[in-house]
Amino acid sequence: MPDIKHVNQWLGKSERRHDTLAPAPAIALAALLGREGTPPAAGDALPPLWHWLYFQTPPRLEALGTDGHARRGGFLPPSALPRRMWAGGRVEWLQPLRLGEAASRYSCIVAIQDKLGRSGPLQFLTLRHEISGENGLALVEEQDLVYCRAPEGAAPAVAEAMPAAPWRRALRADDVLLFCYSALTLNTHRIHYSRDYAVESEGYPGLVVQGPLLATLLLELCRRHAPAYRPRGFHFRALRPLFADSDISLGGRPETDGRVSLWAWNAAGQPAMEAGLSQAATRLSASDGVASGA
Repeated sequence: MPDIKHVNQWLGKSERRHDTLAPAPAIALAALLGREGTPPAAGDALPPLWHWLYFQTPPRLEALGTDGHARRGGFLPPSALPRRMWAGGRVEWLQPLRLGEAASRYSCIVAIQDKLGRSGPLQFLTLRHEISGENGLALVEEQDLVYCRAPEGAAPAVAEAMPAAPWRRALRADDVLLFCYSALTLNTHRIHYSRDYAVESEGYPGLVVQGPLLATLLLELCRRHAPAYRPRGFHFRALRPLFADSDISLGGRPETDGRVSLWAWNAAGQPAMEAGLSQAATRLSASDGVASGA
């Protein structure tokens, strides 16, 4: 098992970043997603999950590790496990963020846990972000990161029946889509754009589709079928990775209580991500003054 006593020194570590929500990244993402209509402009509400375009710090090349991530031991702890993945998260929207406004993001490491999974030791880290615009706190998010070993062999594929879904979309995420999304979000993790690294160093069969990109595509599915739906809460959980140039199936279903169920399936008939939207508040905003400690 990894040494959690060492990484626990990072528990409670925090940082604050400032940014202007410039329209240019949103215009680029709208084009990448194939959105029709007038491009985003200053004053428009930032679409759900598009805050991932902002608060990124351009990395210095000498500060990157062999995997493309910033070397561990800065804001994030130096886990002994080699792989880092985004395992899931929760978002609550309190009020709109608008393009063109100045905003700030307070981030804090709120949990670190060691677990033993079927593939070996795991280390989970939960980051909490609170984003404020010119009118105050607008968004609260928790991100679950997991550190793990590379698997020694692929588990046999067991196909499952995809749930009944009135909303469906089939797609293939190619190298260009992954590269452009990584560029827009300043994601330097090499598994998303260096096929040689993904296959030879981390043991994947190909380039890995970004979890945030897949979550964004699921929300786009909801927007296309229910453009008037305004979510207050969102949660998602990654179940297994998806890869470039393979068939991906997106599905969604409105529930009777105002929630929306969403999921992504791989070409082998296995669930890759499950997610949900709601019009009710989550419990994320009921923090005990997390932002006040910045």
